[in-house]
Amino acid sequence: MEGAAPRPRILVFNQYYWPGVEATAHLLTELCEALADEYDVEVVTGVLHGYEDEPRELERNGVRIVRVTSTAYDRSELGRRAANYFSYLGSALNYALRGPAPDLVLCMTDPPIVGDVGVVVGRRFGVPVLVISQDVFPEIATELGRLRNPAVIRVLRALVGGYLRRADRIVAIGETMRRRLELKGAAPDRLRVIPNWVDTSEITPQPRDNEWARAHGLAGKFVVMHSGNVGHAQDLDSLVRAATFLRDLDDLLIVVAGFGARHSEMVQLAERLEVADRLRFLPYQKRERLPLSLSSADLHVVGLAKGLAGYVVPSRLYGILSAGRPVIAAAEEDSETARLVSEVECGIVIPPGRPELLARTIRAARDGTYDLEGMGRRGREYVEREADRSVAMARYRKLVAELLAA
Repeated sequence: MEGAAPRPRILVFNQYYWPGVEATAHLLTELCEALADEYDVEVVTGVLHGYEDEPRELERNGVRIVRVTSTAYDRSELGRRAANYFSYLGSALNYALRGPAPDLVLCMTDPPIVGDVGVVVGRRFGVPVLVISQDVFPEIATELGRLRNPAVIRVLRALVGGYLRRADRIVAIGETMRRRLELKGAAPDRLRVIPNWVDTSEITPQPRDNEWARAHGLAGKFVVMHSGNVGHAQDLDSLVRAATFLRDLDDLLIVVAGFGARHSEMVQLAERLEVADRLRFLPYQKRERLPLSLSSADLHVVGLAKGLAGYVVPSRLYGILSAGRPVIAAAEEDSETARLVSEVECGIVIPPGRPELLARTIRAARDGTYDLEGMGRRGREYVEREADRSVAMARYRKLVAELLAA
């Protein structure tokens, strides 16, 4: 309309965005597209591995996407991942400082120190900064043994602590994570808890025997599934090793659908333990196939390596519950995952790193010890009520409006 006031401009930083398969890419894409109904949203993202020839600037669903120059190496090696991170951070900062002033800077923590870029840009233009913390760094890397250099750890802690103390608002995706961030220097009055979400209209319960299950030879089997990243945080060793205790179950099949830094290692482990006939490794499934693929399992396993409670919250749990399927949460009791599964009664909680106990639990589930259908139903009811995309978007809209009005 002629003469209408310009809409507030939100400048967003995250290395991964559509069409990336990373959890942060998917979540941020949905958030930005929702905010684009009311604001001018520009996402400054990096070049994706496998999508190097994609346009560097485009508009999609009302969001302007700018891919700044960065390396796009495969992320399985820590050094190459670091090169991706730092090339992106430098280019993103340079781009933002040369561009027009935003009204709000929003960062999602991939890479983990992108919040520092957000704070620099926010201070440069005198606008508020919102950081959405998807994990707590560098603790997640040190707990997994991926980062051991004391000097590097000190520098990273200082950088993360810097934006935690200076950002105007910080979103933690769970209560345990909120406490972790407070201990790292985030002021309690600047912290908000907004869990991740799922589109319950997109991922719906489907029959166990469906076309995807039949196409992958799962019909007539008791299927246990891991769907998502095959990395260091997921404790997939325990799931593969659990298969050694289940060799006698001819109708059992363990499906690992996804990819990540430890994929080849897990395939080799299954072969070395001589349980490859009990496991099926499949690639990432496209979003439109998830209702069928997730529904193809009788039971899902969400593993979280020991020591990671509050440092990372597996968002894939919401998709499983949206598909109406029960879950084994192999995670510490104070983790968001274990607490949710216990409170909602949508699955079974066991400690991480216990393949023999995981195998016993799978066997009991297969033998009918648990009400798997009831667990799946309760999980679906929970995400419809508390973790649907519409619920999370309303919370973010309220927070953004609060910051812009300050």
